[in-house]
Amino acid sequence: MKHGIIKVAAATPAIRVADIKNNLTECIRLAGEAAERGAKILVFPELTLTGATAGDLFFTKTLLSSAEDALSEFADATADMDILAFIGLPVSFGGRVYNAVCATNKGDILAVIPKQQLSSAQARCFGTSDESFEVVFAGQETFFGSDLLLSCDSVDDLTVAVSVGSEIESPLSTTRLAALSGASVIVNPYAAPELVCRGEKDIAFLKSESRVSLSCIIRAEAGFGESGTDGVYSGRSVIAERGNILSVAEPYTDGLIYADIDTEFINKDRLVSGEFGGESGDYTLVDFSLDVTETRLENAPARLPFVPEGEELKKRCSDIIKIQSYALAGRIKRSYSKGAVVGVSGGLDSTLALLVAAEAMDILGESREKILAVTMPCFGTTKRTKGNAERLAESLGATLKCIDIKASVSQHFADIGHNPDDFSVVYENAQARERTQVLMDIANAEGALVVGTGDLSELALGWATYNGDHMSMYGVNAGIPKTLMRYIVSYFADKAEGEGKIKVADVLRDVLNTPVSPELLPPKDGEIAQCTEGIVGPYELHDFFLWYHVRYGASPDKILRLASAAFDGEYDEETVKGWLKVFLRRFFSQQFKRSCLPDGPKVGSVGFSPRGDFNMPSDAVSALWNI
Repeated sequence: MKHGIIKVAAATPAIRVADIKNNLTECIRLAGEAAERGAKILVFPELTLTGATAGDLFFTKTLLSSAEDALSEFADATADMDILAFIGLPVSFGGRVYNAVCATNKGDILAVIPKQQLSSAQARCFGTSDESFEVVFAGQETFFGSDLLLSCDSVDDLTVAVSVGSEIESPLSTTRLAALSGASVIVNPYAAPELVCRGEKDIAFLKSESRVSLSCIIRAEAGFGESGTDGVYSGRSVIAERGNILSVAEPYTDGLIYADIDTEFINKDRLVSGEFGGESGDYTLVDFSLDVTETRLENAPARLPFVPEGEELKKRCSDIIKIQSYALAGRIKRSYSKGAVVGVSGGLDSTLALLVAAEAMDILGESREKILAVTMPCFGTTKRTKGNAERLAESLGATLKCIDIKASVSQHFADIGHNPDDFSVVYENAQARERTQVLMDIANAEGALVVGTGDLSELALGWATYNGDHMSMYGVNAGIPKTLMRYIVSYFADKAEGEGKIKVADVLRDVLNTPVSPELLPPKDGEIAQCTEGIVGPYELHDFFLWYHVRYGASPDKILRLASAAFDGEYDEETVKGWLKVFLRRFFSQQFKRSCLPDGPKVGSVGFSPRGDFNMPSDAVSALWNI
């Protein structure tokens, strides 16, 4: 629970209909297993203690009183467990029977929450109630009502609402209202027979509902032990959070599924949304307590949070390319530009910018010859990168222009009195600024637009020369992190190969195998002498830091914890901590470069446009983020 990370569980016990003693034993066993695993919230299916298919047995005093006694036993048996549990049973009050869910915590029965929206079949057995009141049930004073929220007094941002069964899917569902009123977790005890395709539809629904409500939804579904008289129950429990499916039970099995949810991240998304929180409306808050301990992570976070897996990666690459190319095409058209100017170095960033420019010209129905690909060799340029830049430009049909800038940079050194043997930042930045000046002047001469090449990772680190490669007329790569850029260029390579464009594919794959470098220092034995990741650190780490720092506003110690888990076996904690310090120091000190960025398309949830995506003063102090 430290850092807002909470392990939750959904249970499908191996029940027998009306065999309350067996069902209670199973629930206590699973509760013990979940508590041992470190789960703090545990959800059982609808009507677990009796079985959801008991029919007219729900009207019998024997079943009802036995279920009430079983709840008391369950509360006593789990009193020493640090867990908030939700268990379903029929409850009788005032001459009516209710399909209810009871919340227990450390021996206390906190609430009895009746299902409000019933199917016609359920309405035959159960009633509904709009009233809320205090009652004595299972030997304890407790709250009864559907307008109850359970609020944790020991963990910020942890408030739990209950949506029983299919009422979560109703047009009149109160789930979203509960979320708007502060519920970060929605528990959904559920019982419904399996149907063809129902599982896929339910998973899609829960994924969507958790995204819209910016919450975690824990569905515990009744399983194979239910009566098969008119259907079979699969026990397909699901845990979803903010549009992501975290865990799904294997159908027709019993037991537990787990997931680590993050209430801090839920709250961050809600703060950005501005539509959640405030007063709890007509809800009554019921307090409960959990011990604050460090959750053992169920699964390590993804090493590359910007990069999806499987078929989704291909779709992501395709979508990003369309965003970039249509954005650039629109800018060229609306600015009445006659073409595009791209500085090509043979590196990853300029390669993608050139590929996007080619796509943009195709969209506009213009010849790719209107792309002026300019290579500007200087002191650090190698034959490999220069050759790749030239081959790619030619194979794409762009107009290639080579301008050697060594003489002009050397003259500049003489003008400002800089020793050319002094390989300081002056030596490096003079080259970057000269290249930008050349591109800008060519664009003016041609009536064209300079396409920027810098990426999101470089902007986060400030790894750009101010008023050099930091500047352009349109930055097509500004929303793409370095780790994702590799996959986009690889996608282009695979696409080119599939279309029989072998030369393009070969060049792109060699670019992908080239070390990331600004090539501003003289080569050593003809090879690149300056490796970016050797200076600022591995981009896979920095992109991980970037995601959690900007996307979620996570604290440095939380980022360190998550990164150490994600990169376990690759980097030790001290190495991760060292590069995290570099990231945070550079992120704050280099904000002035992000405060005056050129236009460029946003492609994902993280962006640095000073016109709305990310606003931070350039002189913000980083002391609070020291680690």
